[in-house]
Amino acid sequence: MKIVVPEGDGPVGIYGFARPKPERADELERLLLSFVAPTRAEPGSMQYQVHRDAADPSTLVFYELWRSADDLRAHLARPELAHFQQHRMDYLREDLEIHWLTPLSATP
Repeated sequence: MKIVVPEGDGPVGIYGFARPKPERADELERLLLSFVAPTRAEPGSMQYQVHRDAADPSTLVFYELWRSADDLRAHLARPELAHFQQHRMDYLREDLEIHWLTPLSATP
């Protein structure tokens, strides 16, 4: 799956689900959490969260809010994110499920 960021002006939000292979679940959780601090420090990052689904604790949920689509594209081009995209199926039992959001109340 190639992540294609929607065009548009203003902030962009994204949430998604990562359903790891049972034997790689802890490793994937550590990996996703390792992205938190560097991502929050990136220009344009307004919010970056990793959660565990309360109804299905094996599923990890991520939420991101970016000042612009260009900022998100720059984030996705970072080497560690590009590497994860190339190797994500080593960790996942099914591909990432991604949903795009158009924030109505975000302030950049």
